[in-house]
Amino acid sequence: MIRTQIRLTDEQARRVKRIAVERQVSMATVIREGVDLLLRSSETAVTDDERIERAVSVAGQFRSGGGDGAVQHDAHLQEAYRR
Repeated sequence: MIRTQIRLTDEQARRVKRIAVERQVSMATVIREGVDLLLRSSETAVTDDERIERAVSVAGQFRSGGGDGAVQHDAHLQEAYRR
């Protein structure tokens, strides 16, 4: 392991310490687990371009059963938000 120093805000330190006490582990363990979680999530993160590509690839592939979706879009959307 490599030893390093970090600076936490008072709030961050307080919250990390609370988690450490609850789990009966060190603050360093909580911080290392947080770094691991961030690293895993960044490895699987989807870029904006990938999101757009996915959305475009499925556009028009599903049918609602109604024939007026494009014409009555605003009305359908308003009704959906009321639910």
